[in-house]
Amino acid sequence: MGGRRIRELVNLLHVAVLLAAPMAGAERVIIDTDCGYFGDDGSTLVMLLRTEAVQVEAITIVSGNVWADNALRYTKEITRLAGHGEIPIYLGAEQPLRHTLPMAEQEKRRWGPMEFRGAFDEPRPAVTEPLRRVAAVSEIIRRVERDPGQITIAGLGPLTNVALALEERPDIAGKIRRLVFMGGQLRVKGNSTREAEFNFWFDPEAASAVLRSAIGEKVMFGLDICNRAMLDKKGFDEIVKVETPVTERFREDFGVRYPGFLKNAKAEVSLWDALVAAWMIQPRLFTRPEELYLDVETDFGPMYGKVKLAGADAEPGATRVSMMNNLNYAGVYALFRDLLREKR
Repeated sequence: MGGRRIRELVNLLHVAVLLAAPMAGAERVIIDTDCGYFGDDGSTLVMLLRTEAVQVEAITIVSGNVWADNALRYTKEITRLAGHGEIPIYLGAEQPLRHTLPMAEQEKRRWGPMEFRGAFDEPRPAVTEPLRRVAAVSEIIRRVERDPGQITIAGLGPLTNVALALEERPDIAGKIRRLVFMGGQLRVKGNSTREAEFNFWFDPEAASAVLRSAIGEKVMFGLDICNRAMLDKKGFDEIVKVETPVTERFREDFGVRYPGFLKNAKAEVSLWDALVAAWMIQPRLFTRPEELYLDVETDFGPMYGKVKLAGADAEPGATRVSMMNNLNYAGVYALFRDLLREKR
């Protein structure tokens, strides 16, 4: 066997060992994402892949910002740019549990314009992999059952994959270490419809099932706190002045696409999903969470997808949600900036 082939086998073995043996003290995480071209999902992927506080064991894909097929492609590109192309990625739910484009069209017609509809405003890609609907769900179940109490799920998009996993294996709720997610809002207006945040609006039934589940620890970053974490042009400029493959992609998306810092110096954008990563890396940057029983409106109407308070007896076995409200934005931004600018 040639020397080059031996080196390749050694490198492959090294990667396998790294994936099999978690870093000491690192939180073991499955990232569930609806990643677009970059945006807050891409930023969060980079942060979690580059910190020693977390070991990303797998990434699962869900439709939301974009259809799952496109999210898979973008996620593969971003993980390679971040220097972690070895992370296994699994396609998940193509569609919400109930919500459809015709329903979204009816909502717009009956109850007024919407700020953001994500994948519903994109053409559906061609079907290429017949088993992709179950791959992510099966992988979540497999990893949680194999290592009960050890796996955290970081939910960056609609919670469809998590809801499907809980539906198939209800007992895994008590085996998930914790769920940390961005979604919903309680006291501020929505960013999809006036009443609903996008991730919850895209799949209200999934959000309701997960919030009412027996997962022991659920940590929520809704718009109530996301609206206090706004990136401005000055912050954007600080990040892109360090040129790396990651910051070039960041520059293209945040600068040219949304919110368009290179076209509008007064633009602002929330860090959204990146707050999930910041909390997992430096939880001391966040204070005074509210412990609440929460549910989501699933009756089809103008309130569809809205978070609502629920009693402890609303669902047998339901556990409270820690809704985050306060943060040290300067500290969160510094962490965001430094991990995105890091040269690998």
